[in-house]
Amino acid sequence: MAGDFLRITEIFHSVQGESTWAGLPCTFVRLTGCPLRCTWCDTEYAFHGGTRMTFEQILDAVHGHSAELVEVTGGEPLAHPGAFPLVDMLLEDGYTVLVETSGAFDVAPLDPRAHKIMDLKCPGSGESARNLWANLDHLTERDEVKFVVKDRTDYEWTRDTIRERGLDSRLKQGSLRALLVSPVWDEIDLAALAGWILEDALPVRFQAQVHKLIWGADAKGV
Repeated sequence: MAGDFLRITEIFHSVQGESTWAGLPCTFVRLTGCPLRCTWCDTEYAFHGGTRMTFEQILDAVHGHSAELVEVTGGEPLAHPGAFPLVDMLLEDGYTVLVETSGAFDVAPLDPRAHKIMDLKCPGSGESARNLWANLDHLTERDEVKFVVKDRTDYEWTRDTIRERGLDSRLKQGSLRALLVSPVWDEIDLAALAGWILEDALPVRFQAQVHKLIWGADAKGV
């Protein structure tokens, strides 16, 4: 039956590299395909190809790993209608489920038990016009907002967006789990970015991509 499968680039067991979950063992389910083309994308290999897998095959592969934490990612997972029932199935199996999404697709249909890690695309991505601002209304204390920062312009956009959209207030009130700032790998001075954050007293979590620190920027499936 149509819709009983997804195209999968890879399923692998690794250390979670980002977010407030960084450092924890995690199984990643990377869906194939993304309609966005961020200038700094590090998973272009997931744009095409992949293997057609039924939900049962995907779940069997996840069950083959020991982690209780699972991330559904891409590509852009929410571009695929089948991602929503997959998340439901993983939750029903008892997993803690993270959904890494670009913020360009409606997150409202996601099971509220899932943890959304949602990008807001900065200007340097080339895709900031794709931000679906209505998604902010569907974020909860389980969820995190991520800004991938390429330069000073991106940082200032991040700072102003946090303040103008009231994300700092939502964080303080506990209605949002975290605000994340992630530097584009090898494109921005880390000390400078940290300094801007401290100077502005911005209530964000500065994060580097742990998996790249361990295995390198070009490694796949780790």
